[in-house]
Amino acid sequence: MYDLIVIGSGPGGYVAAIRAAQLGLKTACIEKTPSLGGTCLNVGCIPSKALLQSSELYWKMQVEGALHGIEFSGLRLNFPQMMQRKEKVIAGFNEGIAGLFKKNKIDRFIGTGQLIDSSTVNVISGPSSQQLKSRHILLATGSEPIQLPFLPFDEKKIVSSTGALSLEKIPKKMIVIGAGIIGVELGSVYKRLGSEVIFVEFLDRICPTLDESLSKELQHSLQKQGLVFHLSSKVISADIAPNQITLKIQMPDQSTQEMSADVILESIGRKPYTKGLGLENVGIIPDTRGFIPINGQFRTTVPQIFAIGDLVDGPMLAHKASEEGIAVAEIIAGQHPHIDYAAIPNVVYTFPEVASVGLTEADAKANNIPVNIGTFPFKANSRARCTAEEEGFVKMIADQKTDRVIGVHIIGPHASELIGECCIAIQKRMTALEIAHTPHAHPTLSEAVMEAALAVHKRALHK
Repeated sequence: MYDLIVIGSGPGGYVAAIRAAQLGLKTACIEKTPSLGGTCLNVGCIPSKALLQSSELYWKMQVEGALHGIEFSGLRLNFPQMMQRKEKVIAGFNEGIAGLFKKNKIDRFIGTGQLIDSSTVNVISGPSSQQLKSRHILLATGSEPIQLPFLPFDEKKIVSSTGALSLEKIPKKMIVIGAGIIGVELGSVYKRLGSEVIFVEFLDRICPTLDESLSKELQHSLQKQGLVFHLSSKVISADIAPNQITLKIQMPDQSTQEMSADVILESIGRKPYTKGLGLENVGIIPDTRGFIPINGQFRTTVPQIFAIGDLVDGPMLAHKASEEGIAVAEIIAGQHPHIDYAAIPNVVYTFPEVASVGLTEADAKANNIPVNIGTFPFKANSRARCTAEEEGFVKMIADQKTDRVIGVHIIGPHASELIGECCIAIQKRMTALEIAHTPHAHPTLSEAVMEAALAVHKRALHK
């Protein structure tokens, strides 16, 4: 009898298993693939960031080398080597998680976990199966890409994010359906490597979950890099031929236009993955969007069974899932954890990077919160000038009555790292003046955060 069985080994599941083991709970983790880490590690966050880094380096050597006085000839792209590096990064993390499971004495089972009743899980591996018993069960099976009914994935020419991370050659032309975070990241990779990249987005702006000012700035920057966007447009049909796919697209004026490419990337969203989980066996009924309903302690309608991450409502973020997994382990151990969802950041790893935490300007307006807003451009930041990364700005939103920081939105160099300070500020209910009066090293990019805080009170020193 286990204290906890975790179904799924993604960033929510494996972290929950480790934390549970640290707390002295006898723990098992079931994963359907031989590799631990789930979508994020194997076909998501980690491989995409490896390719983003490699492609950015290649691109910057072409466009910025001369600016820095670095002259060379014969620059050549070795795409297979780039892909091998990506696989090596993944393999290293796979081994690392396996080592952590062994260190923490977590039992690992390869197979599909299927609920039999509130305390029994059947592990199905090919023709064989075995049943495990546990006092508590955590569902952490994540999500899967959504596909258009007339464009089924073959992961060769019509690809999801999974297929886009493992293409055998660089496409001459790629059409990306959906200009959300995953789409613009992967589109950026292949544009840098030489592909013509065109986006078709149903909404009127890219990355619509971002503060509108960041969304517009990011689109402007990506367009300068050569990416093409068709907004307020819709793919209505497809003609799939051996060497190319032709899409019929409804444009903003309701006219139709045909576009062809050798690779189509569908990036229109993800949905909870519950296939084969056996929810019907225990009476758990997903909502109309496929999410599993939970209470404030992540318990499903069956109290011994918990659910986290992409299976439940909220942003589909690896670090959100990890926080929830830790919380579930601590709840089972009798503790009382708390997650401040307002302090969970969101990041786009394009160039420039984008990072946000807390409320957007539109959110504040919708909630009738009067605010003061401070912005500071990276072109006025000394470190950004030194590194020739001057695009973008920091935008800080503070409650007008209390000066408490309720949102920070950054587009610019290393935004993914700068946002950490802002997450702490929101979680600790800091004011803009408290950030402004905190010494920041000079010259650093983080000074832009300090200057944005000063700008909330119209006191920016270098603007």
